[in-house]
Amino acid sequence: MKKTAMILVCLALLSGCTSQPAEEPPVENSPAQEETPTPSPTPDPTPSPSPAEPSPSVIEMEDIGLEDILTSLESADYSAPENYDKLVEGVTYGEITEVEYDSKTTGSTRKCLVYTPPGYNEDTTYPVLYLLHGIGGNHTEWRGGNPNEVLSNLLEAGEAPPMVAVMPNIRAAANDNTPSDVFSAESIAAFDNFINDLRDDLMPFIQENYSVSDKREDCAVAGLSMGGREALFIGVSMPDTFGYFAAFSPAPGLLSSGEMPGQLSPEEMTLPDEYKDNTFILICNGNQDTVVYDNPLNYHNAFDSNGIRHAYYTIDGGHYFGVWKHGLYYFAKNIFKGNTDS
Repeated sequence: MKKTAMILVCLALLSGCTSQPAEEPPVENSPAQEETPTPSPTPDPTPSPSPAEPSPSVIEMEDIGLEDILTSLESADYSAPENYDKLVEGVTYGEITEVEYDSKTTGSTRKCLVYTPPGYNEDTTYPVLYLLHGIGGNHTEWRGGNPNEVLSNLLEAGEAPPMVAVMPNIRAAANDNTPSDVFSAESIAAFDNFINDLRDDLMPFIQENYSVSDKREDCAVAGLSMGGREALFIGVSMPDTFGYFAAFSPAPGLLSSGEMPGQLSPEEMTLPDEYKDNTFILICNGNQDTVVYDNPLNYHNAFDSNGIRHAYYTIDGGHYFGVWKHGLYYFAKNIFKGNTDS
């Protein structure tokens, strides 16, 4: 792939956001757009369990096949409980810790955030979710999406199992600082390099230091914007490792188009036959997103053209955390269900 040509793809298709300090605001309260999406209808908040009856540290999730999950999502109205992303009285929350790991890929020591669920116990083996940030962010950006609240509330409601979530810096370069020009060819190449850091450095570190499974049915990757583009690339490129992957408002540049090269050709936006019926994929976007425009729809259509079943939805909202944490909510409540075979 020609990196110089690839940056032309990103600059051309992301030109609508160059007047902003980054591809997405680092916090939810973007002055240009409302804070949260307003899907309709919205049900009453899910009542929280009594503090006197705490959830067990490990929830045995019902085995649900991929066919059942996708069929259910096809008829979903994609609403979410009012307080799904907020602290709720009586709910026990997990912890988010910053840790460092050595990266042979970048030749440096790198940082990531690790969410451990309430009741985390080294004697229990947990599934693991890798959450990827956008082009202007770093390993701390997902804090703006309230991952502790989203994941812990789902756990308390019995709608997701306890899991470990890892939030790395996916700009895999020797210097982890955000560059002055996040759209430079060097910056884009560092994002594309993250798949090597993930596979060779970060995942081995997490597996060595946390009680997580290394089975594909227990491994997921998802990201927002540029992280969504990379999550799709990683999911398609490492189907033997990840049984689930998702993209929330994924950025352009994944697919080749005409004379503009991308990470994958449209024909490569697929999975080997052995993984087509046991991989859960989700793509979502905001109806008012003026940063990535139709690129999420293009990725959805590419999967459709190649016969890859997946979930795709849009809700009212722009290019901000109101949409992205909503995507995290729907992704997290549909992964690690036990058996992904249809």
